[in-house]
Amino acid sequence: MTDQYSLTMPGTVYSGREALDKIREITEGRFKKAALFTDKGVEQAGLLKAPIKLLHEAGVETVVLADLPAEPDCDEAQQAIDGFRRIGADLIVAAGGGSVMDVAKLASITADGSVTVRQLLENPGLGRKSIPVLMIPTTAGTGSEATMNSIVAVPEQQLKVGIVNREMMPDYVILDGSLLTNLPKKIAASTGIDAMAHAVECFTSNKANPFSNLFAKEAARLIFGNIEAACEEPEAEEAKTNMLTAAFYAGAAISSSGTTAVHALSYPLGGKYHIPHGVSNAMLLLPVMRFNKSACLKEFAELFDAVEGNGGRNQQMTDEEKADRLLARMEEIIRRLDIPSSLSSFGIGTEALEELVNAGMDVKRLLNNNKKEITHEDARRLYLEIMN
Repeated sequence: MTDQYSLTMPGTVYSGREALDKIREITEGRFKKAALFTDKGVEQAGLLKAPIKLLHEAGVETVVLADLPAEPDCDEAQQAIDGFRRIGADLIVAAGGGSVMDVAKLASITADGSVTVRQLLENPGLGRKSIPVLMIPTTAGTGSEATMNSIVAVPEQQLKVGIVNREMMPDYVILDGSLLTNLPKKIAASTGIDAMAHAVECFTSNKANPFSNLFAKEAARLIFGNIEAACEEPEAEEAKTNMLTAAFYAGAAISSSGTTAVHALSYPLGGKYHIPHGVSNAMLLLPVMRFNKSACLKEFAELFDAVEGNGGRNQQMTDEEKADRLLARMEEIIRRLDIPSSLSSFGIGTEALEELVNAGMDVKRLLNNNKKEITHEDARRLYLEIMN
């Protein structure tokens, strides 16, 4: 556990029943024109009707930017930001998943045109926020609404890269579980496992600290107890709301701690093969955590107690038994949610192995957080484990 630590949080967070109505309170008399970042899926699902109506009722003109690809690279993000800058908005609203929110955050620190996304890849600190941001997540997973991070793919590197800048921390966040009601199971599952990875990785990170552990442990409790119902039962609004809260908590843990080898090794899978971020994390979560078990027994045992409760039965178990039970429960959830478990289902075979290993091992920022050192040979074995 790190000796020095800090916690940076969004300015104001609204949650609970009809939290979306807070849009009027946030915007009325303060803003004139909003750029609403979203994607076609959110737009076609009808999820923008309520936010746009509330913005109009507050007297805020709204321009919808819905042409973002699912997981944009740095140049696609820049193209969206260039279009946004021509609008002349004084407020950014992001309604969508992680990619939408990540690009919106980048727009907030490049709005004056003094810096580009590619320049931020070289020096993230160049960006300065000039337009406030309101985040409305429509999936329960990435936690982007609670972080100062933005993830973009870099085409020539065939890798995803994280841009980290405190200026990107959102000003306002609205967590409204009603927006998740019709979320397809496939998306709910992959984003939910992404949140699980965030919680487990941050709790076992070399940068873990009392702040991050508070959020990561509570996120894990909520995720393990609600993810199956939230994914499988369309009307399970309480479970969906709990997952939305958990994703936010896990995002807060990222801001204070950091993810580890699961995310490091998943970045090449998204960057080159465009495997959805949550799916690539789900494939790697168990192999990496089994590899980490010997270095994380205490942390796994604590997480098991958090997600299963601290009854007398638990007190009779050893840390290793608890760790095994935690990993078994994770495996059970991933299997039940029917998330792809093999790279072969994406047409990726052993011919890609060395390229994946080299790219994954370049993500030092996250590998350095892993409690157990990962060598090139370790990475090779981990990738091989998910190839069949």
